[in-house]
Order: sequence, then C-alpha cells, then structure tokens
Amino acid sequence: MMTWKWKTFAELSNNELYQILRSRQEVFTIEQQCIYQDLDDMDQHSLHLLGYKEQDNLIAYLRIVEPGRKYAEPSIGRVLTRLSVRGAGLGRELVAEGVRKTKRHYPGTGIRISAQLQLQDFYASAGFISVGESYIEDGMPHIEMTCSV
Repeated sequence: MMTWKWKTFAELSNNELYQILRSRQEVFTIEQQCIYQDLDDMDQHSLHLLGYKEQDNLIAYLRIVEPGRKYAEPSIGRVLTRLSVRGAGLGRELVAEGVRKTKRHYPGTGIRISAQLQLQDFYASAGFISVGESYIEDGMPHIEMTCSV
C-alpha cells in the first residue's frame, strides 16, 4: 500500500530532501543520461508529493510549482517513479494525485506541464492536451500540455 505525503519545501526534513534529490538524479540524470540544471530555484516555491511503499524508501515523487513561477498556471513537474516499481500503474496514480491536489489548491487556474514527448500519450490519458509544437529542453524533445480544471 502506498503512503502519500504532501509537503512544502520548509516542511521537508533533511532526509526527505536528500531522498528527493537522489531520486531525481537517479532517474533524470543517470537513467536518462541527461545533464541539466536540476536545482532550478523552483523547489522552494513548490508543493512536493512523496510516495512511499515502505517507510524511508521514496519510490515516487512530483512537485507542483506555484503559478507565476514557471508558467502563469501552476505546473506539475519532476514526475518520477523508481525503476523498481515501473509498469505497475504507480505513475498514473502519482499524476492523478498531483492533478487532484493542484485543482484543490489552485482552483480555476488550469495546469500546464512541459512533458517529455515520449510521454505525451501517458499525460493525455490523465487529461492533458498538447499545445504548440515540440521543442528541445535539456537535450530531449518536450511538448507543453495543459489540463483544465
């Protein structure tokens, strides 16, 4: 059974922050072989969703960046599940929880994401619609997508 924890940046313990940064590096830098500036000054202005199957074993994560920081709308990003749990539907559960929280926390604003192009269908299944053309971000093709509330 999954345990979900929502926290502001100030509420994160040192251990939780370490696990988040380690997981993001593991997935986005090592697995995807992508070098980019992960620490982007958005974490301090975000809500963080931590997913645990066992205590102190972070296996899923995303953040919601507040409106006006990255886009006019709130933005869900840094969405990840650890390699050991992929394929079991946890990513869909993670994104659904992120969308629910965003709609509750920022009612009437919509949500905008910068999705890896290879995940366009995944996010479409969660209610996101592609807008504009694809572009390169951090060396990988991306597309902006929105979800109305």
